[in-house]
Amino acid sequence: MSDFLTPAEVSNAFIGIGKKKASIPGFKLLLLGILAGVFIGFAAHLATTVATGWTIGGASALFGLKKFFVGAVFSVGLMLVMIPGSELWTGNNLMTISLFNKDITLKSMMRNWVIVYIGNLIGSILLAWMIAKMTGLTAGAVGSTAINIAAGKCSLTPLQAIFRAIGCNILVVLAVMMAVAAKKISGKILAIFFPIMAFVTAGFEHSIANMYFLPAGLFSKTFTNAEAGADQVKITALTIGNSVQNIALVSLGNFIGGAILISGVYWFLYVRKSNQA
Repeated sequence: MSDFLTPAEVSNAFIGIGKKKASIPGFKLLLLGILAGVFIGFAAHLATTVATGWTIGGASALFGLKKFFVGAVFSVGLMLVMIPGSELWTGNNLMTISLFNKDITLKSMMRNWVIVYIGNLIGSILLAWMIAKMTGLTAGAVGSTAINIAAGKCSLTPLQAIFRAIGCNILVVLAVMMAVAAKKISGKILAIFFPIMAFVTAGFEHSIANMYFLPAGLFSKTFTNAEAGADQVKITALTIGNSVQNIALVSLGNFIGGAILISGVYWFLYVRKSNQA
């Protein structure tokens, strides 16, 4: 017996997965969404910590290697989402396979997406506030890194944000599909690790991760030491308004990459009824 599902099998599996997700009670869905926001936030804070201190004589050192390690540790976020179980909006973009196949309605899918998105936002901001305000972990060098990461995201042009987000969710939903295809925990971990490492290392944009990164940067600005160590040229871009705009644009790009490009193509290739005749 194979250790993994074929592309056709895993694509068709998302019909049942989408139907199940569409029927989850609202309060349970919200709690699962909050958990996913916290899990991705843990990974984002870990990535921020790992990204801190990679300089020699004031210049960035080993840029590519640093990005690789940041991406490697960030992959723990989707592992926490997929294996213990929670609801992540970017992964739930695969529900459009069920929608295209007319197994769920647009209303039921949007209900899931709205509740999960709100839950992800609550969980991400709550963790960012807790780490910054309750523990002071971002009061120094880590806070400076958090500010720089957030300011960099706020400095993206709209097209940069959208296209980086498209690339991101292509890889994220492929990681979800591969994790579902794997039948063993070890296989699921490997299936998640490589695509997530790839999107972070490549500099792509994930809306739910940004729900943590941007508030973390804003909260860190309240610490004098953190702000003093940040990039003073970019820091002016880090505002609430620019943060909201970034999350909106990145969400749009994630939707295009995950819900349309990957879900649509795999539904067309493996799920639509004419392929099953």
